[in-house]
Amino acid sequence: MRIVAGQHRGRILESPENNLIRPTSDKVRLALFNALNSRGAVVDAIVLDAFCGTGALALEALSQGARQAILIDQEKSSLELAKKNAGILKETGNCVFLLKDSMKISSRPEQQNPATLCFLDPPYNKDILPKALQSLKDNGWLAEGCWIVAEMEKDYNFEGFSAEAEKTYGDTKILIGQI
Repeated sequence: MRIVAGQHRGRILESPENNLIRPTSDKVRLALFNALNSRGAVVDAIVLDAFCGTGALALEALSQGARQAILIDQEKSSLELAKKNAGILKETGNCVFLLKDSMKISSRPEQQNPATLCFLDPPYNKDILPKALQSLKDNGWLAEGCWIVAEMEKDYNFEGFSAEAEKTYGDTKILIGQI
């Protein structure tokens, strides 16, 4: 797993040692970020990666010009891996790491700017997406007009989210839209 573009292009990230984390492939990340950059969604963004796993999505965004990344995961081992990967890229100073459940997150602290780009890539087959998006919205973590990137199993129907773009890669479907 590597950073596919930007200032850290080609840098290798640590991969998970088990199957608890399902990182977005380099190929899919490249296509995804091409779509986001064509919409002006990355440069200067405040990025929130709600199920950060390795941190690859948020760190890719920082590599491509995002201003800050908020990495959230409820699994301590995942958050530690994301911190390690941020350290590899010397991006720790541009990151906020939160050991929290995105479906039950507390209100955004006043000093933290809301996200303008949000990645939702939860475990598959658990119907987590609607609950996580609603919790993040209700608790002030997402700015008005925030870009949402939702990754899910290809046959999942994300009720209540209107996407302007949809793409399927093998068993994975990605939706992009704004709230």
